Parts: sequence; C-alpha cells; structure tokens
Amino acid sequence: MKITSFNPARFAPLDPSVTARRLEQTWAAALRGDRSAAVPRPVIGESWRRAKRFGVSPEQGTGSVLLPTDELEHRRTSTALAEVMPLLSRGLGSVADASLQIMVVTDPEGRVLWREGHPGVLRRADSICLEEGAAWSEDATGTNAIGTALTAGAPVQVHSAEHFVRTLHQWTCAASPVHDPRDGRLLGVIDVSGPESSFHPATLALVDSVSRLAESELRGRHLAAIERLRAVAAPLLCRLGGKALVVDTHGWLAAVTGMPPVDRVPLPDPLGAGRVWLPSLGTCVAEPMPGGWLLRITETESAGSSAGASRTVLDLSEPRRPRATVTGAAGSWAQDLSPRHAELLYVLAVHRQGRTAAQLAVDLFGDPTRTVTVRAELSRLRRRLTGLLDHRPYRFRDEVEVDIVLPDHPADVLPHSTAPAVLKARTERLPDAGPSADPG
Repeated sequence: MKITSFNPARFAPLDPSVTARRLEQTWAAALRGDRSAAVPRPVIGESWRRAKRFGVSPEQGTGSVLLPTDELEHRRTSTALAEVMPLLSRGLGSVADASLQIMVVTDPEGRVLWREGHPGVLRRADSICLEEGAAWSEDATGTNAIGTALTAGAPVQVHSAEHFVRTLHQWTCAASPVHDPRDGRLLGVIDVSGPESSFHPATLALVDSVSRLAESELRGRHLAAIERLRAVAAPLLCRLGGKALVVDTHGWLAAVTGMPPVDRVPLPDPLGAGRVWLPSLGTCVAEPMPGGWLLRITETESAGSSAGASRTVLDLSEPRRPRATVTGAAGSWAQDLSPRHAELLYVLAVHRQGRTAAQLAVDLFGDPTRTVTVRAELSRLRRRLTGLLDHRPYRFRDEVEVDIVLPDHPADVLPHSTAPAVLKARTERLPDAGPSADPG
C-alpha cells in the first residue's frame, strides 16, 4: 500500500465533509497505531507525537485557567504587539470578520491577549475557551495552529481532524509567529480561526503576510525612535571628552564619540544608572536618556563614584507646559510632558515608596478598576524616560533623586487636571516639594 502525506489544501475543491472524513480517518488510525492510506503531514505528525508525550488526551476538553485580569493587562501593555494592534485590526481583523472567522493574537507562551472578528464565531470560540487569557500551547491543548506555530517557529495551518483533541475537529486555523526586529525575540503569534467550513488554502499565506507586515511596522518604529534619540544625543556627546556612546534600550547605537562605532551593545536586564561592566566595552557609567542610555567608558573613576546618579526635576511651575529635566554627570536633557504623564509623574514623585496600578487608578480617576489605562500610559512613559521608573509597584528608581517645582499659587498645579491626587494638591500645598514629600 502506498503511504502518502495528507495535505488538506490539495482537497480544497472537494466537499468539505469529504476532506473532514479523510482527515478523521487518518487521525483515528494514527491514535490506534494502524497504518492507513494517508499519513499526517510531517509538521502535524510531529505535533501529535509531542502531544502524546505531554500527556494530552485526544478526548479531553480545551478549557484552561484564564490569566487574572491584572496579569492579562500587564502582558498586553508590556508587549510590542500592542503597538501594531491597529494595523492587525485593519489588515486581518476585518478580513476575518467578513469570512466568518476571528483573529487571535497571543504572547510567546500561547496565552491569548486579544481577539476580534465575527460575533457569531466569537461566541462559538467561547465554548472551546479560545478567549482572552486562555492557554493554547501544545502542552495545554495539543496540536493547534497557535501552539504548533510557536513550537515549530514557522507558519502553520491546522484543519479539522489535524487537531489532536477531538473537540477541535470542527475548527480550522492558521497562525504565524511574529518576532521583534530589535532583538529577534519571539513576541507571539497571529492566528485566524473559524469553523471548518471556513477553510481556505490561502488563509495561511494571508496570515503570514500580515505577520511580516507587523514586523516591518515595528522595524520602522524602531528606526524612528533611534533618530529621535540621536537628535537628543548629538549635542550631549559634543560636550563630552573621552569615549562615549548612546544606545537605545535594546543596545542599538544612536551616536558615538571618541571610539569606532558598533552596531549594538548587549545590555544587562535590568540596567540601572551608575557603574556597570559590559563585556564588549569594559567598565562604563550608565546614565538614562529619553529612550535609551548614555554609556561613558571609563577605567579611572573610583569604585564609589556616583557619576551615574541622576537628578530629575518635575517642573510644574508653568501651568500649561509641564516638563521633566534629567541631569547627570554628563549633562542634562528635558522632555515636555503630556497632561496624563505629568499627573503620573507627580503622583510617583510624591509617593516614592511606589504605587500599584489600582492605587494610581484611584489617584488619577477615582476608580480602582481603570488599571488598563494606567498600565498603558505607564508603559509609554517608561519607554520615554528610560531608566528612571520601575514597576511592581510603579515608582522612581531608588538611585534617582526627584524634585518637584510647583507654581506659586496652588490653583495653578496642572490647572486642567481633574485627577483626585492633583485636586488634593491644589488645596493642600506641600510643606516641602522635595523628593521625600509624601502627603499620604
């Protein structure tokens, strides 16, 4: 008997029920260990063997313990995929809706971060736990496009009984990994799923094209960020003697003086202000920049030097132009702040011990449930003010000195703000606007 690898795309013109029946026969024979006229595709056969090793049962359900809401929010706001979600919605979400499918975006662990598409299919997806926070890795759910694409590191389409778990035999899905062009890290996968009747062999090519488009968008954003950092770094480096370079948060070079340029400097995670030893450069003093780091190479400063310490001045004295000025041993730079970022920095400067997302939601909105907005804004703010802020809880780093400059009249403290913490500041002028001030 001739054994062939069954490819559902070859049978696309056939009645969907015929395709599904042939796949079901292949699946059942493989579980029994029998030889059949068709064997699964190599990527599917390997995934089935992994599922067996993981102890996944073909008769199990697909339910999983969902991520807690705060953890889901944290993963959403901390991934670069959040930056390209509008692009994905336009490029794939609308297509999925029109074709009776849904788009799903996951993190590298296979946890669903977002989904959108046809309302009826979204309701059906709830029945198999294909929802926000659910686990779709192979060890949790067996062979499926999300988990198998993550494991294989390549685009994968899984149709009907190619899924290892019988519950998913009424579904078809196609997924493609997305990598961060800045460091090559796997960010997650983009997936399109729907009822098996919505299968089309071109879906995988579409999903893969959109994932490449997302990577291209991230690459463009990265290059734009490097240019912004270079504009700030160039005048600063002109004032320095010796060897120094400015890199972004991933170590990519923006500007250099006194030494040959390099493409990228590997940075420790986390990197804080102060003395640090880097394998490619030796002993350096790191100072935060807006979107990156100034690295001054030195072998002469004493081990106790505080050259990397920085002082941040939150200047609210001009009611309509809040700004943050950061000063280090090499000089200073300033950033104008949006009203929301000014509110956040004010609260964090007052509460040096730190605030949780829920506490900040109360400080800004009087509503502890507004943590999604808080986390999103803080994610943006931490990218702008690299090295100054920490999280869990959110706070200024311990080595950063912070001063607040308030206007002469309390009513002029962020006059357009309605944040409860700011309203309180207008009625209770702090006795000392220095770094240790904390009205409670």
